[in-house]
Amino acid sequence: MSTKDFIEKDYYKVLGVPKDATEAEIKKAYRKLAREFHPDANKGNAKAEERFKEISEANDVLGDPKKRKEYDEARALFGNGGFRPGPGAGGGSFNFDLGDLFSSGGAQGGGGGFGGGLGDVFGGLFNRGGTQTGTRTQPRRGQDIESEVTLSFTEAIEGATVPLRMSSQQPCKACSGTGDKNGTPRVCPTCVGTGQVARGSGGGFSLTDPCPDCKGRGLIAENPCEVCKGSGRAKSSRTMQVRIPAGVNDGQRIRLRGKGAPGERGGPAGDLYVVVHVGAHPVFGRKGDNLTVTVPVTYPEAALGGEVRVPTLGGPPVTLKLPPGTPNGRTMRARGKGAVRKDGSRGDLLVTVEVSVPKDLSGKARDALEAYREAMAGEDPRAELFEAAKGA
Repeated sequence: MSTKDFIEKDYYKVLGVPKDATEAEIKKAYRKLAREFHPDANKGNAKAEERFKEISEANDVLGDPKKRKEYDEARALFGNGGFRPGPGAGGGSFNFDLGDLFSSGGAQGGGGGFGGGLGDVFGGLFNRGGTQTGTRTQPRRGQDIESEVTLSFTEAIEGATVPLRMSSQQPCKACSGTGDKNGTPRVCPTCVGTGQVARGSGGGFSLTDPCPDCKGRGLIAENPCEVCKGSGRAKSSRTMQVRIPAGVNDGQRIRLRGKGAPGERGGPAGDLYVVVHVGAHPVFGRKGDNLTVTVPVTYPEAALGGEVRVPTLGGPPVTLKLPPGTPNGRTMRARGKGAVRKDGSRGDLLVTVEVSVPKDLSGKARDALEAYREAMAGEDPRAELFEAAKGA
């Protein structure tokens, strides 16, 4: 999209909304039109496809508050449809039209008329291009840092504060971050202190790259610091107490805003990303926000029913009722005894019953089981299995 198109197109008209439309009204209008003219719903319809592109382009500008502000300001400056030829060169009028402006990159007017290049006017559009004036060096955001931490199973469920030792680039102490051992760096003549140089990208816009001479700092050290070699940054280690929230999963990547490397010249600090590793637990497992545990029960408990005490993670045991005839592998639920969710509530504890078969029997227990087997004589639990196998 050229800058001229950006100015001349009436995106409000494209979406059918007034100029004072709210963000919600713009979003609603876009969704309605997008559904109507989407290529999937209008296969082979070139006009619908072109209309869909216009709608998407309009939403890209009006749906972004910053782009919309730039668009409105540019439209207010140039008018709806661009400059019109002025009646003369004096009295503050303009002696060129929009086509002249975009073909030449600028124009000169008399008597208070408009002067300067296209980049001076549109340097802020979409954060691209333009000539940056002044020699004040710009703030720079600090680097993002990534670290790892290993937690126990319980720490991951309940949350923990852990020490993290991190290495990052910070302002060099030897030169106070100036890069010059005398503390008097000079402004980079290539980028005039901005730290960026422009390169053409076509379509009337320019893109910016870090200045190759000052590496984006905007400053050049005449007498480079021996510690940081003129960069103004030096490697530094520090230990930070970091709070890991409750309920984190193994392998989860947590972002801590502003906890990364400090910025330069008043710029914001970067972010800290922590990858969490969680150790196993000898009793409990995890399934999403729920904890899991397998509890052995005796055959009489499973057959006759009863009450079973179940351990919980970090809390007192709970008692669950075991219905008569409970099969092996049945899972019951102890509500609110699981992992902490993002909203502060807890998942459940899933209790799986495992019928325990004793390896050694006392004489009394053996006699009781023999009596039970005699009482169950004639009942074959596998009869239905064989019948089904025959009919298959």
